[in-house]
Amino acid sequence: MTQHLTAPAAAPTTGTHTGWWRDAVIYQVYPRSFADGNGDGMGDLEGIRSRLPYLRELGVDAVWLSPFYASPQADAGYDVADYRAIDPMFGTLLDADALIREAHELGLRIIVDLVPNHSSDRHEWFQRALREGPGSPLRERYHFRPGKGENGELPPNDWESIFGGPAWTRVEEPDGTPGEWYLHLFAPEQPDFNWEHPAVRDEFRSILRFWLDMGVDGFRVDVAHGLVKAEGLPDIGSHDQLKLLGNDVMPFFDQDGVHEIYRSWRQILAEYDGDRILVAEAWTPTVERTANYVRPDEMHQAFNFQYLGTHWDAEELRTVIDASLAAMRPVGAPTTWVLSNHDVTRHATRFANPAGLGTQLRTAGDRALGLRRARAATLLMLALPGSAYVYQGEELGLPDVTDLPDEVRQDPSFFRATGQDGFRDGCRVPIPWTAEGSSYGFGDGGSWLPQPDTWGGLSVEAQTGDPGSTLELYRSALAVRRAQPGLGAGDSVEWLDAPEGVLAFRRDGFVCTANTTGRAITVPLPGRFLLSNEEIRIVDGSAEVPADTTVWWAV
Repeated sequence: MTQHLTAPAAAPTTGTHTGWWRDAVIYQVYPRSFADGNGDGMGDLEGIRSRLPYLRELGVDAVWLSPFYASPQADAGYDVADYRAIDPMFGTLLDADALIREAHELGLRIIVDLVPNHSSDRHEWFQRALREGPGSPLRERYHFRPGKGENGELPPNDWESIFGGPAWTRVEEPDGTPGEWYLHLFAPEQPDFNWEHPAVRDEFRSILRFWLDMGVDGFRVDVAHGLVKAEGLPDIGSHDQLKLLGNDVMPFFDQDGVHEIYRSWRQILAEYDGDRILVAEAWTPTVERTANYVRPDEMHQAFNFQYLGTHWDAEELRTVIDASLAAMRPVGAPTTWVLSNHDVTRHATRFANPAGLGTQLRTAGDRALGLRRARAATLLMLALPGSAYVYQGEELGLPDVTDLPDEVRQDPSFFRATGQDGFRDGCRVPIPWTAEGSSYGFGDGGSWLPQPDTWGGLSVEAQTGDPGSTLELYRSALAVRRAQPGLGAGDSVEWLDAPEGVLAFRRDGFVCTANTTGRAITVPLPGRFLLSNEEIRIVDGSAEVPADTTVWWAV
């Protein structure tokens, strides 16, 4: 039995049917690292536009673009200086317009990143707030506070930055004296907006309209859980606050006041045709609290981080799958599934390491094991009801680059004493397009992060046409998913009896079998073979499923 059967290609459509996002496969592009159109070593909008036919052929429905706005790049564009301008390193507004138009012509929707929790410290509002000094109305649009202590030398409260250190920085006032402090949950170059101020709310409603008028199909909302802070900005009373994230509702995260904001945004999107969507990046303690962001009058989707953090283990996966589907069912929202993104170690490397090490790893682990598990995990994810996200390069089976020299790293949290691990650069290395040549086809001018010598063998060129390659597995899986009525949208699975360490479930006309163990297992033949990540054997009405293998069946 061959590894997988080639299914006919099917192009995405941009029809007017309601709810395209309920079963969409959305591809995340990290602009710096996707394709370089002008040969300066940095990815850009022209490079992305040139590769849109590849994404159409891959079979995805939409493309999510990480930030490309005007920015000093203190945090790779998540520090925005002008929300209505393109950073010159990525191109111009004309390039953005051409990208959106061409994507639509190819049947691809475009989702852009929106960063509403904080701006860059170079934003016009913040710069004026510094120049005008205490009492400036512009300071009310951020969180400026006097310090504690006899001379205001201590931060206003005990909050800690996600990137490490205190979440407050003291400014030097126009007269040269030490002055007020401002809040930044991330880097000091990223001051938090005060979302209680009406000017902030008005500004972002205007920004939404600007990009909707440009034709974008939706917004992925960065730090969607962080906009509103608890009244009075109370102390937390403990250090090592990062350890509390994801376990408790913090005074700066997941406050109930954020939901009023998203209800107003939903009303704006409803004024536009084409089924525009909002997607929440919301780190919450439970999937039930995540569901609050996708109630019928708020957002359309929310990232399922609980699933992303689950290891390749049948019992753990079933628990998270059941909890995710159950949480979204009462609010009528689709569950989303994701295995990798620009902030975590690629799953081909996470699964190469022992369980329990988290989502940011520094060790390469067992490369062959990691790739086999990653391929199996992808087929499991794409078989589940709801919408799936694919991070650029995972369709090539790329591992994380764990051995980048310290001197080339650019993750801002890498340079701080505590906080996030600071090793996100490993998943951001530019992807390979050709087996040879400058930066493996990324561009003519090298690569802003060094690429491994093995990149050529993992390139699009090297894998195209190879029936055993990860790229062709993804292409076939997405084509089968589109052709099978029982895949995609829905809110439930029917679990089937299976050996220990094996997940088996039925959907309409479809069965998925996922062997998460390190040994081959034999199961009764459930139907007609469709697809698998490893070669299986069918003998006398039974199927031998190798270790770390997922199989799709038509029934």
